[in-house]
Amino acid sequence: MSATADAAVRDPFEARRVVGATGLLREFNEIGALSAADVHVATRLAELVGEDSDAVRLAAALAVRGPRLGHVLVDLATVRDTATVESDEPVDLSGLPWPGIDEWVAELGTSELVAVGEDDAGATGVADARPLRLLGTRLYLDRYWREERAVAADLNELTASGRLLVIAGGPGTGKTTQVARMVAELIEQAVGLESRPPRRPPLIALAAPTGKAAARLQEAVHEETAELPISDESRAVLMGLRSSTLHRLLGWRPGSHSRFAHDRGNRLPHDVVIVDETSMVSLSLMARLVEAVRPDAPLILVGDPGQLTSIEAGVVLADIVGEDGGPHPPTHPAPHPPPGIVVLERVHRYGGGIARLAEAIRRGDGDAAVAALGSAPGEVTWLPADVREAEAELGLVRQRAVAAGAEVFAAARAGAGMDALAALGRFRLLCAHRRGPYGVGDWTSRVVAWLAGELDGVNVDQRDYVGRPLLVTENDYELGLYNGDTGVIVQRPGERPTAVFERGGVLLHFSPLRLGAVDTVYAMTIHKSQGSQFDTAAVLVPAASSRILTRELLYTAVTRARRELILIGTEDAVRQAVARPVARASGLRERLWGEAAPDARTRRP
Repeated sequence: MSATADAAVRDPFEARRVVGATGLLREFNEIGALSAADVHVATRLAELVGEDSDAVRLAAALAVRGPRLGHVLVDLATVRDTATVESDEPVDLSGLPWPGIDEWVAELGTSELVAVGEDDAGATGVADARPLRLLGTRLYLDRYWREERAVAADLNELTASGRLLVIAGGPGTGKTTQVARMVAELIEQAVGLESRPPRRPPLIALAAPTGKAAARLQEAVHEETAELPISDESRAVLMGLRSSTLHRLLGWRPGSHSRFAHDRGNRLPHDVVIVDETSMVSLSLMARLVEAVRPDAPLILVGDPGQLTSIEAGVVLADIVGEDGGPHPPTHPAPHPPPGIVVLERVHRYGGGIARLAEAIRRGDGDAAVAALGSAPGEVTWLPADVREAEAELGLVRQRAVAAGAEVFAAARAGAGMDALAALGRFRLLCAHRRGPYGVGDWTSRVVAWLAGELDGVNVDQRDYVGRPLLVTENDYELGLYNGDTGVIVQRPGERPTAVFERGGVLLHFSPLRLGAVDTVYAMTIHKSQGSQFDTAAVLVPAASSRILTRELLYTAVTRARRELILIGTEDAVRQAVARPVARASGLRERLWGEAAPDARTRRP
C-alpha cells in the first residue's frame, strides 16, 4: 500500500494521529511512521529553541522514536530503507518525502537542538547539554549517546585490566556449570588451602535482570555445588550465596542522579559480580552496572546472544560477543577472568534434532532450518499450516495438552504439590502474541475448553479451582514470588486449597487469596518463557507478516523444548523468521571492536 493511499483511508480521529501536526511530521504521522508521542516531543523541543526546519523536526522525532523500538540511535543514511510502521500491516514508506542526506545532516549541524561530534565540551569547557547528538549520519538522543560511550569506556577498561569475562552459549551448553566451578575455585583459593592462614571468602554478587532469572541462577548454582569436589567449608559458602535482581543489587537512592544507591561514586562492595541472562540487560541498565563495579572486581556476564533482547534500547550482549565470540576468545574460563569471551557450543540438554534446528536458526540458514524440521521424527514434529486454518492438524497439540493437564489435575487433587508442578513443566504452548488467533488469550481458552470436555470433574468455571496452573505476572517481594514464576492450586487433606510454588526443591504454600497478579498458564508468550524449559513445547508461529516474528523469537521458542518440539506454522513464516534478525541500531560494537567490528548477530558454529 502506498503512503498516499494509506493516508487517504486512515481514520482522521484515531489516537495515533496528531491533528495539529504540520509539514513532514504530519505526513510521517499520518502513514504511521511516527507515533503521536514522537511528534509531540519533537514539536516541543523545536519550540523551546525556535527551530523551524522541517527536516530537523523530523530527525528529532525519529531520534525519539528509536529507543522506544529498541534502537540506541537512528542512522539518517539508512532510515529510509529500514524504517517500519508499528502495525502488522505492510506499508510502503518509499513514497514519503525523505530529506536528502547531505542537506539533512547540514541542517542538523547548525541547529540549536544538536551537538555535533564526540567532544562533550566546546571552547568554554562546559558540557554541551543539547538534547540531540550527531555523529556523522548517526543521530542520538543525548542520554543514549552518553550511556553508550560510558559503557564502552568501562568495558574497555575492564578488559584492559583482565577483569571482564563473558560466558556465552545456548541453553544446555553448561554456562551455569562454568560459573559454579569458577566461583568454587575462587572460594577454595580463599578458604580451602592449608599451606597458609585462610582468608575471608570473596564477597560474590549473583544477579539477573528479572526476579525469576535471579531465583533460577541461585538454584542452578546450588545444584551444581552439590556435585563439585570441594571442601565442606567452601560448599557451605557456595550454598549460602543468594541472588538478586540487578535493580536490587544496585539499590535505590531517592534524589540520586542515577536513582541507584551504587554508582561511580559509591561502588558495590563485592569482590566478584556475576550477571546471568545478560541478553535481557538494556544499555541503560548496563551503564548503571558497569559504573558501580569496583575498580579491582571482576565482572562476569553470562547469557545467550541468540535469545530475545531487552524490551528497552540496546543489544549489549550481542554487541559485546560479536561473531564467533570476538577476535580473541580465551581457550577456557579462569578463576580470575581474562580479557575475553568464552562461547560454549556443545549442547548437553536437548536432543540432536532440536539442536540442529536451533543452530540453523541461529545461523540464519532458512534451508537448513526447514530441513531440520523434517529430519527428526519423534523429537521434532512440524505442522506446516497457519494455526488459524489448522484445526484438523491440531490433534497432537490437543493430545499433549490434555495429557499434561490430566496429570496436573490428578496430582493437585491428591495434594501432591511437587508432582503437580513437575507435570506442569512437561508441556507448554508458546505464543508470539498476547491476543488474537495466535495469542495466549485465545489459546488458553481453547485448552480450558479441551480439558473441560475431556476430563471428568474439572470445574474450570471457578476462579481458584484445584489444578489451576498459575503464572505470576508481577513481582511480589513480600511473598518471594516473581514475574514468570509458575504454580498450581492443590487440595491439602482436611484444609482449604493452597497455591504451591517451588523454590530450590522446597514447596512454598500460599492462600490463593494472598496472590496478587496471576494468570492461568496453559499457554504463555515466548518472551515470558525465556529462561524456562519444558519436556514438550508446542510453538505457534504467527503469520509471516507479523512484525514481532524474528530470528531471535523463533530461536528462543525452539530452545524451550527439552525432549519434544511441536512447531505449527507455514514454511513461509519459518523462513521469514529465520531471515529477519532483530535489527537494532547501535554504535557499541564499533566502540568496543573498532571499525572492523564483528557481526554480533550471525555467529558461526
